[in-house]
Amino acid sequence: MNEFSWKTAHSPEEAATLKQSGSQLLAGGTTQLDLMKCGVFTPPQLIGITGLSAFKSLAFDDQKITAGALVTMSQLAEHPDCQQNAPAIYESLWQAASPQIRNMATLGGNLRQRTRCNYYRDPATFSACNKRQPGSGCAALDGVNSNHAILGASESCIAVYPGDLAVALVAFDAIVVLQNAQGDTRRVAMDDFFLLPGDTPDREHDLRDDEIIIAIEVPQTEALRRSHYLKVRDRSSYEFAAASAAAGFALEKGVMRQVHIALGGVATKPWRVRSVEQALEGQPFSEETVFRAAELITQETQALTHNAYKVKLAPRVIARALMAAGETA
Repeated sequence: MNEFSWKTAHSPEEAATLKQSGSQLLAGGTTQLDLMKCGVFTPPQLIGITGLSAFKSLAFDDQKITAGALVTMSQLAEHPDCQQNAPAIYESLWQAASPQIRNMATLGGNLRQRTRCNYYRDPATFSACNKRQPGSGCAALDGVNSNHAILGASESCIAVYPGDLAVALVAFDAIVVLQNAQGDTRRVAMDDFFLLPGDTPDREHDLRDDEIIIAIEVPQTEALRRSHYLKVRDRSSYEFAAASAAAGFALEKGVMRQVHIALGGVATKPWRVRSVEQALEGQPFSEETVFRAAELITQETQALTHNAYKVKLAPRVIARALMAAGETA
C-alpha cells in the first residue's frame, strides 16, 4: 500500500472540494482499502467523511424512501419498513456480503464499488487494463472470461459490475442525489448514473470531479412492494453473483402492470431489462407467459469464449424472480 496523508472533511462542500485534487473519500472503506492493498488505487490523500451527520438520515414515507449516502447497508436492511415495502432491496442487501461488511459499508460507497475482474485487480501480473490504465488494452478479452459480461461490453472492457443493491435500485427507478463544492445538488436516474464502458471504461459513473453522492431516493410503488431479488452464485453465501435479477410488478385482476426488471452479474452495469418489461405489460401472470417473455433477453446478449452459460442463466433468473414476486401476498 502506498503512503498517503489523512484529512477529515467537516462539511459536504469541503469533501467535494478536496475530492477535486485527486484525493479519495473514505467512509466504511470495505472497497477502497482493498484496492489500495492491491495497488489499483494509490491516492496521495484520504478524506474521512464518516462524521458528516447530514448524510446519515433514513426515512420511509408514502411517496419514497430517502437514504443518506452514509447510511450503512445493515441500517437500511434492518429498517422495519424495508422488508415489507421494498423486499427486493432488502433481499439485495442481506445477500450482498457478510454481516461484518454490511455493518461497515455505506450506501454511497456500495454504489461506487469497483469490478472484481481479476485482471483489473492484479496490476502486478496484468498490465493491460483499460479500466485501470486507459489505452493499455484488455487482458480479459483473450484470457479466462467465464465471469465476464454478456451485456454492455465493448472492445475496451468486458468487466462485470459486481454489486447487488444497485441492481434493485436500477430496477425500481431510484434516483441518486449529488452535491458539488458550491453546495448545488443534481439528481440523476440510477440507470443513467452507471455508464457503459464504450471506449472510456475508466469512467464508470455520471459523477463530476467536484461532486459527491449525498443520498438515494426510491419511489414507493406497488411494484416495489411486490418484488423479489434472486441471486445465483457458486456458493450459498458471501459470493458475487453469477447472475441475479430484481423484479416486481403490480397485479390487477391477474394482469401484470408496472413491470420492473434489472439484471446483475452478467453486464458491465446494472442492466435494466426493458424488452421483457414491455413484453409482459398487460399480460396475464402465468409461468408460461413469464418464462417465454424472459427469453427475449437472449437477443441482446453476446457471449465470449468461456461465459456462454450466462446466456442460458439470464432468462432463468428473470423468470424465477418474477414468479417469486408474483407469489408475494
